[in-house]
Amino acid sequence: MDNRLVISGVVATRPETRLSPAGIPITRFTLRHESIQQEAGMQRQAICNIGVIASGEELLNKSCVLQGGQQVRVCGFLSRANNRQGENRLLLHAEQIELNIEQD
Repeated sequence: MDNRLVISGVVATRPETRLSPAGIPITRFTLRHESIQQEAGMQRQAICNIGVIASGEELLNKSCVLQGGQQVRVCGFLSRANNRQGENRLLLHAEQIELNIEQD
């Protein structure tokens, strides 16, 4: 089954890195996306914030240099994250982070 997302935006929250119990580095940050999209022949402003999780040594090198306001493109898959209130929300699990991209 397909589950792929490629989205660009700016780093909206300062990335925070911790180690999992297995010793795997996990970095979390929020990506803010703003664009104009076509829907039903009309232009629509698309704005969203999405939580991003970058796991592993390979992505640690890219995520540790991220700064608030920096333009990035993230490729990965979506998965549910449960919070303490029992609500479900989606998180983007990064497989690739591109830095220094051109703003459209």
